[in-house]
Amino acid sequence: MASSSLRTIDIAVNFTDGMFKGVYNGKNYHAGDVSNVLKRAWAAGVERIIVTGGSLEESKAALEIAETDGRLFCTVGVHPTRCKEFDESGDAEKHFQAIASLAKGGVEKGKVVAIGECGLDYDRLQFCPAEVQKKYFEKQFELAQTFGLPMFLHMRAAAGDFCDILARNKSKFSMGVAHSFTGTEEDRDRLLTFDGLFIGVNGCSLKTIQNLDVVRGIPVERMMIETDSPYCEIKNTHAGIHFVKSKWPSTKKEKYNEDTTVKGRNEPCFVRQVLEVVAGCKNIGDIDQLSRVIYYNTCRCRGRRLHLLKGTVASTFSIVLHPPLLSA
Repeated sequence: MASSSLRTIDIAVNFTDGMFKGVYNGKNYHAGDVSNVLKRAWAAGVERIIVTGGSLEESKAALEIAETDGRLFCTVGVHPTRCKEFDESGDAEKHFQAIASLAKGGVEKGKVVAIGECGLDYDRLQFCPAEVQKKYFEKQFELAQTFGLPMFLHMRAAAGDFCDILARNKSKFSMGVAHSFTGTEEDRDRLLTFDGLFIGVNGCSLKTIQNLDVVRGIPVERMMIETDSPYCEIKNTHAGIHFVKSKWPSTKKEKYNEDTTVKGRNEPCFVRQVLEVVAGCKNIGDIDQLSRVIYYNTCRCRGRRLHLLKGTVASTFSIVLHPPLLSA
């Protein structure tokens, strides 16, 4: 079990997923355990968590969860694979306005910190056609513009169309993050041409030697870290596993123990492992310094609404701009 003075923010946690209710592949194995998951996260130095919304109903649930703890925040938006919900609602504009109303209420409560998860996913066109995805991806930039929020973005096998839509709508948002990035070096470099756009890294970003090469080329001042739990854990078969130093005891779901993690289920405390792999593959020895830079990146993108302790960002500003690390 790892505890540390390291300060991290997990920008992507799917607390609305059934696994955090104890349901795996439709079968219930244990009671919901978000409170225990959070205890492990706070003990591991996670200071803020952003709960992901991927549909109207999921965004409602994400906001409800975010309201249970001052350290929890959320996104509001529609995932590309679920964009058919606009037309299937029977009134796409009314559905959009319902999402806008939810975002407005969440912003007023200080809980909604980004619009998304939205974007393009051409790996899963069986769930939603490309044209529908593109239409409603573009539509959601209106929410970012209306509420002055960053974009929480999803891109899978769609870099060309994704970047074209981003370019057309750049005036509607100032910052955002392409989360759970698994693209190529060319995809990475194209994303980095957009000022104010960060790249989110998790276990799915660190599977292969090629993935590590891509991550190595992401400047740390343009990076955020995440778990995307309960998915995207760093597995023993992943190329970056030898950089992982922090471990937690785990138990199979069939023998659930509230004091351990569930084997095969990712959770926010493991964001530290992502940080360790990033440090290892980029040959950065000072992981505390790295954590401060990435922490600051997230504050800079979402800091207006993260309610961080006064003086925290300002006091670390001179530290995080340490040139040797930023050039790593």
